[in-house]
Amino acid sequence: MIDLGISKLAMIGAVALIVIGPEKLPQVARTVGTLLGKAQRYVSDVKAEVNRSMAMDELRRMKESVETAARDAGQSIQASSAELEKTWAESTDLAQGGTTEALDFPEPAPEYQHPKKKWRLKQGAVPNWYKVRNGVRTKALSGAARVARFRPNRFH
Repeated sequence: MIDLGISKLAMIGAVALIVIGPEKLPQVARTVGTLLGKAQRYVSDVKAEVNRSMAMDELRRMKESVETAARDAGQSIQASSAELEKTWAESTDLAQGGTTEALDFPEPAPEYQHPKKKWRLKQGAVPNWYKVRNGVRTKALSGAARVARFRPNRFH
């Protein structure tokens, strides 16, 4: 590039002062400044466009790689599902009419039994005299009946 030092800039300024004159020099300097600013903006716009195009190319390559990976994953899923369907068909054929010697089916789990299965029977086995002595309720009372039971008599 052009190497502009202090001495060269001073030489250019002296020649411009002599050629242009002191009256028009500020106006020319402003014009040169605006032109340099426009040139710098143009160069930065070109750089940004080049960077954008490079990024777009990279994104296209990345998109293509993702699409191929997705396509490969889809094909592998289809292949595994076809293999699973084939295995399922073979096992159902064996279970329906064939022998089960080739397949080892696990024994079914025992049926679940609730630990308090006979709760009502045990509740009924307690004698009424024991329930009365310990204050266990034997009958359900409605809210109104409970209020009436515990309401003090006004007339006594």
